Amino acid sequence: MTTTLSPAPPTRRMRAARVILIAVGVFGLAFGAYVLVDTVALRRLPGLALWIGAAIVLHDAVISPLVFGLGVLTRRAGHRLAGSIIVTVQAAIVLGSLMTLIVLPAIVAQDLGPNNPSILPLDYALNLGLFWLALAVASVLVSLWFYLRTRRANQRPSRIQS
Repeated sequence: MTTTLSPAPPTRRMRAARVILIAVGVFGLAFGAYVLVDTVALRRLPGLALWIGAAIVLHDAVISPLVFGLGVLTRRAGHRLAGSIIVTVQAAIVLGSLMTLIVLPAIVAQDLGPNNPSILPLDYALNLGLFWLALAVASVLVSLWFYLRTRRANQRPSRIQS
């Protein structure tokens, strides 16, 4: 006979916390909508909606599956690797992804050709590539350090056994 456990009903404090969090979220959305309508010209709203929609599609169709897949691969490798190495690789992926999201608009704007060349004076695509290279080298070095440290610790005899 199998019994299923039903979740405990929420307490008064939990209900109050949920109501407060929902109220804060609704207030934040309303304030954001007000700022959007107040500061963005009406003719620019369709372009903004397209940009937000593209960001959602990019996140859901590209970034999330990529990060999920990399997470699965690193977890599978986790049987052979120390947890600190997996965390290092995952942190590097997240950091690189965030930097790419920050720099990508500048790369696109630079490709469109600004009216004033002093606005975007650097080669952002090259700098992003160099950042990824430096991040990869740093994560390999840190992972190698963790690997060697774990290997040395596993080769030492235990104090209890001696």
